[in-house]
Amino acid sequence: MEGIIAGLLAAGLLAAFLAPKLRLRRALARPLAPELLLILERNVVQYAGMEPAQQGRLRRLVQQFLHEKNFVGCAGLELTDEMRVTIAAQACLLVLGRAGDAVPAVVYSSLHAVLVYPGAFLVPRREVDGAGVVTERRQDLLGESWGDGRVILSWDHVRRAGMIDAPSHNVVVHEFAHQLDSESGSTNGAPYLGSTERYRSWSEVLSRHYAELRRDAMWGQQGVLDHYGASSPAEFFAVATEAFFEQPWDLAARHPDLFGEFQKYYRVDPRRWLPEPQPEPHPDFSEPWGGNVVYGQWR
Repeated sequence: MEGIIAGLLAAGLLAAFLAPKLRLRRALARPLAPELLLILERNVVQYAGMEPAQQGRLRRLVQQFLHEKNFVGCAGLELTDEMRVTIAAQACLLVLGRAGDAVPAVVYSSLHAVLVYPGAFLVPRREVDGAGVVTERRQDLLGESWGDGRVILSWDHVRRAGMIDAPSHNVVVHEFAHQLDSESGSTNGAPYLGSTERYRSWSEVLSRHYAELRRDAMWGQQGVLDHYGASSPAEFFAVATEAFFEQPWDLAARHPDLFGEFQKYYRVDPRRWLPEPQPEPHPDFSEPWGGNVVYGQWR
């Protein structure tokens, strides 16, 4: 009798372990619903320029993301399929090359929830100056990535980023770059790279460009990399990731070695997805969201 009970318990534990994997495989075996595919095509400008194999891989990653992650509407926001698919697809651009053809793939394994606000949201901040004086304030943010498996986003700014004529900022790409950065065990602008040689090259190139951006920010010289990246190495990685996926031609032309490091890490070349921009006499690198609204620091 005891043997039967032990066998039943073992079978139950095995079923509990395998059931989520089986449900995921069944979900991935079905094609992305036509109405969801239309959202992907409409809101992720890079999709149209991909080869068919890459498009199929992105669709599978989106399906897996939607299956595994919990979406939560905040401040009265009622979530829709457009919100879920747009966020999932933009986030999965970052793992498209790194995931390979594995089914299922590894898709932000530490992430469990995406919180979505209608627009920029207020968060409390406490700052302590050199004299020990504590200042309480509230700050407008477009997004924030947390180390406890949550990402917070402003839907208004997510929606704008996927448009063909959108500015270079992409809050989803920025915040999910922080998630990748944290996979190495700390969020310091050096994600998991796999070898000592890769870390050596990464450190040399990114350290140099980070120092250059800090000088540009000090003197008010604006280029393809937003000055927000000068605030810390972690923010530099996230800002440079935005440029890699949203302005690949400009990043490759102005910072070819930096582009090369990101191409080796992400294992894609976004220039193949987007048309080469025509040169402008006076390119506009102004802040599209206003100077008082920023991304949140990694928390």
